[in-house]
Amino acid sequence: MASPPTRSRDELARARLAGPDEGISAEELSLAARNHAMPMEAMRWDLTPVGLHYVLVHYDIPALDPAAWRLRVAGLDGSAAALSLADLAALPRRTVAVTMECAGNGRALLEPRPVSQPWLSGAVGTAEWTGVPLADLLAAAGVRPDGLEVVFTGADHGVERGVEQDYARALPVAEALRPDVLVATEMNGAPLPVQHGFPARLVVPGWYGMAHVKWLTDVAVVDHEFDGFQHQAYRLRQEPDDEGVPVTRILPRALLVPPGFPDFMTRDRTVTAGPVALTGRAWSGTGEVTRVEVSTDDGGHWADAELGPSTGRYAWREFRTGWDAEPGDHVLLARATDETGQVQPTGPAWSRGGFANNGSEPVRVRVVASG
Repeated sequence: MASPPTRSRDELARARLAGPDEGISAEELSLAARNHAMPMEAMRWDLTPVGLHYVLVHYDIPALDPAAWRLRVAGLDGSAAALSLADLAALPRRTVAVTMECAGNGRALLEPRPVSQPWLSGAVGTAEWTGVPLADLLAAAGVRPDGLEVVFTGADHGVERGVEQDYARALPVAEALRPDVLVATEMNGAPLPVQHGFPARLVVPGWYGMAHVKWLTDVAVVDHEFDGFQHQAYRLRQEPDDEGVPVTRILPRALLVPPGFPDFMTRDRTVTAGPVALTGRAWSGTGEVTRVEVSTDDGGHWADAELGPSTGRYAWREFRTGWDAEPGDHVLLARATDETGQVQPTGPAWSRGGFANNGSEPVRVRVVASG
């Protein structure tokens, strides 16, 4: 297939915004049907059941033969290796609990709405990923990490904004060599499901999901800044001609497990008046969560919640508090603070791509009298 014309950086930056009265299109609905969010009630578990973990597939799920699959690894000095699944299995392995969140989580809640995968707030999940630390893999392949960046390429291939491409991302060498960055072959103790990158994927704890390249086929050390499509697209821009700031680490976020029971269409909640236990999860890629506050009056007043034990530097943390619910309509909010002092905003964080929106998600509750 012939490649469509290459587009300029400025053209790539111009993510389309929906008009004031424009609803979700058939194209966006098609994306939402192919991909799926985590149901909010799945935050009950420390580890998200694999079938409930969020999934985003940019193009098609590639058909890869595990027996024939090889991971090609290349260095600046011409060194190269091709590793099979058996080769990976023979190397020392590590398991890391990681909360992974799509950079576009919350995009559909923005105004104006960036037109893309229309996530609400469920593009997140926590899993234990098992694999080979990337630094060990490079050493085993005889590749010296003496470049500027490491480029990771997946087998998923398609066209985005007129550019034909394999999905590819890069990390600075120092970031790539962190001991918890993995080439993972297992998820929650089982082989990777095909939708999560079988036979192997990259896992970059603390970074938004776009960095965790699935269906990994190539790892290459380079001496220049990678300028591929996905690096240009994942930038925080306010205007089309902004150079923008790269999207990297996950910003602090807390989400409530919705209490009571839902309305089928609106998902608004109903609870019975009296004592109500409110629980949720909080996470951050820039430092461990040290505080969560909850409001039951749409941000008028905030109270500290009790934090559960840490489940890992890069995994979400449970929080809980009590609420003496009185009859009427209420809006619940939660916000997180991490050890670096970053505080989750209560309002939405807007950008043209709809990235890194970590604003507090309102949970609307109707409290009814008992009896």
